[in-house]
Amino acid sequence: MIQKKICMLGAFAVGKTSLVSRYVKSIFSDKYHSTVGVKVDKKLVVVGDEQIDLLLWDLYGEDEFQKIRESYLRGSSGYVLVADGTRRETLDKAVVLHSRAQETVGKVPFVLMINKADLADKWEIQSEAVTDLGGGGWPAFKTSAKTGEGVEEAFLALARKMVGG
Repeated sequence: MIQKKICMLGAFAVGKTSLVSRYVKSIFSDKYHSTVGVKVDKKLVVVGDEQIDLLLWDLYGEDEFQKIRESYLRGSSGYVLVADGTRRETLDKAVVLHSRAQETVGKVPFVLMINKADLADKWEIQSEAVTDLGGGGWPAFKTSAKTGEGVEEAFLALARKMVGG
């Protein structure tokens, strides 16, 4: 069995922990819990005829007071950038984190999850911004940790890219 480390990267309160909970345990909680340090979850997926153990490293959110430790990124086979569709600045933070991740781990596979699709009427991130990133090679998914929309698809797309499928 293959093990692949995936880091969840994004600004404070974009829904990284909720996306991991939805994907790994199929649950969602309205209660907000700030991640302190890192929390690791595991999910077994099958891609083609490969069984892959995904080790999901849910890192604390980055803000003006706290930066992601590069040591957490080392050894990653891929990463997920998470932005909150209702807060435009979180997409800008995802772009910065993408650059930093590439400096640390190189050009490993990644996906962008623009979370909170269930709140589409409150979105500040325009479709054009997502289209532009997609044109630049960013695999972007609209997701909702609350409803599950797009979550499975985004993680599976990343798993496929990590095994070259």
